Amino acid sequence: MWETNGLPQTDEPRITNLSYADGFSISNQSGFAVLEVKTPWPEAKKTYRYALIPKEMAARITLNRDEFDGMIITPVKSIVVTSTTHIPALELLEVEDRLVGFPGTDYISSQSTRKRIDNGSVRELGQNESINTEVMLELNPNVVVAFGVNGSSKSLDLIEKAAIPVIYNGDWTESSPLGKAEWIKFFGALFDKEAKADSIFKDIEKNYIEAKTAVMDKGQKPTVLSGALHQDAWYLPNGNSPEATLLKDAGLDYLWSHTSGNGSLALSFESVLDKAKDADLWISPSYYNSKEALLNASGLYGNFKAFQQDRIYSFSNKKGETGGVIYYELGTARPDLVLKDLIKIAHPEALPDYQMTFFEQLR
Repeated sequence: MWETNGLPQTDEPRITNLSYADGFSISNQSGFAVLEVKTPWPEAKKTYRYALIPKEMAARITLNRDEFDGMIITPVKSIVVTSTTHIPALELLEVEDRLVGFPGTDYISSQSTRKRIDNGSVRELGQNESINTEVMLELNPNVVVAFGVNGSSKSLDLIEKAAIPVIYNGDWTESSPLGKAEWIKFFGALFDKEAKADSIFKDIEKNYIEAKTAVMDKGQKPTVLSGALHQDAWYLPNGNSPEATLLKDAGLDYLWSHTSGNGSLALSFESVLDKAKDADLWISPSYYNSKEALLNASGLYGNFKAFQQDRIYSFSNKKGETGGVIYYELGTARPDLVLKDLIKIAHPEALPDYQMTFFEQLR
């Protein structure tokens, strides 16, 4: 289970204010709330609208179903989520016992949720692209929180036809680390835990800003490159991405910070080597888990100073017991911990007692 780090355990009236997230909104109406998901995937053309109706109001509220993409009675008693990034939100809100199914359970790293998988409380649903609808219909959850890339899914269509509401979650489309983390309020609204979600996020935000402030005045900023070759292109974060923001906020000089646009940059090896041969650090070299693995893939990697000086750091080696990478699960919900890891790498004196959560030095 992901710890709340002493966060206040409060449940107060339904209020949802957003400071960083752009992809969704929650507005209170007379007796119910409207959840709007604006960017379920990049360049989505449609805003999805869901009515969140408190259980005690369900018999008294009549709504036009044509105005909504789903109607959900809250608090949700049983849920299926489809991305590991959703797991920490459930655990931080202390509603992980409501999870009844997940596609690809081996990717889940949390020990708490793994216990529920092992005892049969969380059912395996196959893969996101082809969810086992037979098991899904048997579970009949109150809601399915979907991860979509284009809105086209035969499995999800079948689930919706069975009168199981499907809500799209677009945390991954946010342009800032704190924007991604603020999607915990999306889950707070489903479980009538808005105040608790707000308290948790405020603590994460506070931790993030304090860590960022601690290195803001550092005069010496180590230069850094990221990513690695995939086939003929080197993929690395563009300068407007959440990953680039984390590097900047950690007091690093990301060599492609001036770039802009959606998604990753795809560059030639030659252009990356020309710009980053003498970079001080190399962060997140794709999925490679050792220097030997890098060299086996391409001897050209040995030309970088960061390689030669053992200054490569990756999150790929820290995994759950069934092989799920912990960063891919917890990193979205806890950008404050990701930032502290990067600060520990770049400016270890700023966090002398901190032990890294996700990253470690490649050997």
